[in-house]
Parts: sequence; C-alpha cells; structure tokens
Amino acid sequence: MSESGVVALPTEAERALYFAVLEQGGRVPFRGIAEAEAPTVLRLLELGLLVHHTEDASLTAVNPRAVGERISAELRAAGTRMLVQAEEMPALLGELTEAYDCAPRKVARFSEVQHVDNMEEIRHRILQIEADSSKEALAAQPGARPAGHLAQSMERLRLFLGRGGSCRTIYQPEVRDDPSTVRYAAAVSEWGGQIRILAEPFTRMLVFDRRVAVIPAAADNSSAAFIEDPAVVAFLVAVFERDWERAERVQWRSAKPDGGAVPAHEQVGRLLAQGLTQRAIASRLGLSERTVAGHISRLRELYDAQTLFQLGWQMRGGEVPSGG
Repeated sequence: MSESGVVALPTEAERALYFAVLEQGGRVPFRGIAEAEAPTVLRLLELGLLVHHTEDASLTAVNPRAVGERISAELRAAGTRMLVQAEEMPALLGELTEAYDCAPRKVARFSEVQHVDNMEEIRHRILQIEADSSKEALAAQPGARPAGHLAQSMERLRLFLGRGGSCRTIYQPEVRDDPSTVRYAAAVSEWGGQIRILAEPFTRMLVFDRRVAVIPAAADNSSAAFIEDPAVVAFLVAVFERDWERAERVQWRSAKPDGGAVPAHEQVGRLLAQGLTQRAIASRLGLSERTVAGHISRLRELYDAQTLFQLGWQMRGGEVPSGG
C-alpha cells in the first residue's frame, strides 16, 4: 500500500509470473528465477502473493484470497476514504483466486484426508498452509524441537501474531531443560503467544484456523496426514482444548534453563518420579528399555532402594543426585 493509501494491483508481468509458479505446483526454486525477473519477484513478495522460504531457497504461491483479506484489513484501518477499495479488493483479485483454485497440486487430492510420505513435501505443505492461515494456530509438541527449526519459525510466528493471529502450544516437561525452547517460549509469550506444559503423554498435532489439522501417520513421524474433514478437525480441536485445560501455565520470562545437557540418569529419575513406567520413559527419551533399566539400577544404588516402588517414593521427596 502506497503512502496515498492506493493499492497497486499486480501488473501483467507479475500476474504471468504468479501463474507460472502455480503451473509448477505452487513452488519453485529461488535460484531458478532469471535476473530479469528479480524486480517482478520482489513486487510479488511485497504484495504477499509469494513467500520466500530460506530453509530450502524456494518461492511458494500464497492464496490470493488470504492476501486480499489481509490488504482489506489494512485498508479499513487506514480510514473511511479507503473503504470502497477495501470492499472491492477480493473481487479485484478474483482472477488470481480462480487460477489458484484451479491450479494442479503436487499432492493428489482424492479425499479430505491426504497422506504425505515425503519429509520435504510434508514441510512444504505445512509452510503453505501456515502462510494461508490468518486466525489461529494450535500445536501439541511432545518434545523439544531442534534449535535451528525454532529460529526459522520465530519470525514467521512474530508476523502472524502481529497480524492479529493467536497461537497456543503444549509441550511436555522436559523442554524446561532445553535452553533454546525456553528462549523461544519467552519470546513468543512476549509477542502474545501462549505455551503450556502437560506432564502426560499426548500426540503431536497442528491445527490451522480450525480448518486443517496435521497429525503423524507413522510412529516415527516419517509420514503425515493432512485432514480437512470438518468433523474430524473439530474432534481434534476438542482433544487439544481438553489437554490445554489440564496443562500447566508457565512464566517463561523467569524460566532459567540449565544451559547444558541434563544427564540421562537425571532425566530418567525425573520421569520415574512422575510415575511413568520403564517402557514409557524409554519411549519419551528415545532410549532402549535396556538402557533405561541400567539408569534405574544406578539410581537404586544411589538411593539405596530395594524396589522400584521405594525408588519412586524416595525421589518424589527431593532432587535427583547428580553425582556418580
């Protein structure tokens, strides 16, 4: 939007490039863009019709309907003199919207539940859905995410929250010992996002605008199911809301991560004190049951406990010893 409040619609060259991106499935490598087209790409990025993902140096087409709604909101905020143009914006982008809806997708849409097995395609689909979302993001994340992934998502989340979106995330207790996650949670909380801790098992899940849900389709998270069936999405939202109500609020700004890795036997001890079984602890920490049994044996020696029950009982009354 210019200083005068007038929105310049895409030129013929900009429309042609957008159509070309759609014809290639909605995503193209950034390096494949010719130097002569660079100004056109920059203009589409400025409008929000394309998004540049630094993770894989690609450009993704964004739904013009979402772009139209965003620009409309900006126009309304600018004043009454721009109201007429704001109301017309979705219609002015109608040609692009029709092209987007008719464009081929790399993932065939046979039903309202799509199974995607390629990790790169899963990430691309999530980024595309995320870019199209404008209202709400819900995330159930059992374990800590890699520091690099957190850094890459922070700016996107900041912009999303800045546009008036809301974001709620549920983690499990071990993230308190991950400095990157604590810093991430503190920053997100500062921007208006909400992050809680739930000390019980739950399944990884993402829900965007209560319209699309993403859940694992394989135990190792190598496959994902993208769900758009309204009844199923509503059920998954209800599951999230149930867990959210049971989850613990955390003052992330005052949280102090250890700054280093927590010894494995301490992690085992903390989970044992929470009442988890040996098998559940192994699953939570990604260890074999034999390895967990070894850590428990060491803890029994440290606490002079004859049985597993005695060990769990004693550990609930104090910190896990760090010596050894």
